[in-house]
Amino acid sequence: MGLDPDAMRRLNFQDHRRELDDNRYIYAVLSRRSRGLSIGINLNPDKVCNFDCPYCQVDRSQPGGSRDVDLDRLDTELAHLFGLITSGSLWSVPPFDTAPTALRRVNDIALAGDGEPTACPVFAQALARVGRQRAAFGLDAVEIQLLTNATLLHRPAVQAGLAELDRLGGRIVAKLDAGTEAWFQRVDGTTLPFSRVLKNLADAAKIRPITLQCMFPTLDGEGPTDAEIDAWQGRIADLLSQGGQIDLVQVYSVARKPADPRVGVLPLARLEAIARRAQALGLSVQVAPGIEAGPTPAPGDPG
Repeated sequence: MGLDPDAMRRLNFQDHRRELDDNRYIYAVLSRRSRGLSIGINLNPDKVCNFDCPYCQVDRSQPGGSRDVDLDRLDTELAHLFGLITSGSLWSVPPFDTAPTALRRVNDIALAGDGEPTACPVFAQALARVGRQRAAFGLDAVEIQLLTNATLLHRPAVQAGLAELDRLGGRIVAKLDAGTEAWFQRVDGTTLPFSRVLKNLADAAKIRPITLQCMFPTLDGEGPTDAEIDAWQGRIADLLSQGGQIDLVQVYSVARKPADPRVGVLPLARLEAIARRAQALGLSVQVAPGIEAGPTPAPGDPG
């Protein structure tokens, strides 16, 4: 018996199509992270990132566009999508008309695209535009989230953007995929010092509560060792001991086909065991099991 073509086209967590007009910056996807619709904002149309995570779905073999972000076009795209949402007509626009009824809710606005959002030269100005449009359409209850690898949070221009995010009641969702330097460089594809990430996380979490987003895939069939998870738990404990505030730890594995074929899904039982290590520190934890990858989707929100 063949697969139902209609069922294959139904929107789900593995499907991150951006079939909404010809938008350059704004898209919407069903997200495991938000457990509903996430409005994505891509401030990296050039596809440049200072990480090269093997589990990333962004195809960097194909060139991106200009690094410059046109704030007026960003405004226009936001207004169009917010208008569809507030009128309820988004759910009649393909592919959103196939979204499960229980997930037809807008849960967040996420700065999460084809690179590190804080690297955008107009990061703070873009956040201000998002805030104004959100207020104009009466969507202030929808939280703005910054999904970041935390490498640039110490820069003054980024600090200005974080102040704007705080003013808007937003949240930092920061990656912490490792406990040791070696696994950090391997799983996040970078030679940047792990110490920079850890210091930036601590400094940010002293000012406001942050969420830790922790991806645990397998690489060449092997997941993180017990010693690695011991070190990961220790890094979180260090953040707490320095006065850091952590409101949630997200433990998850890959749900869409990565660009690197070495990457696989870490079993749910292992993810749950990792989650218990964060729970032992008194933290709230959300586990999102991995899903065996289907067809390669369009790039987008990582979770």
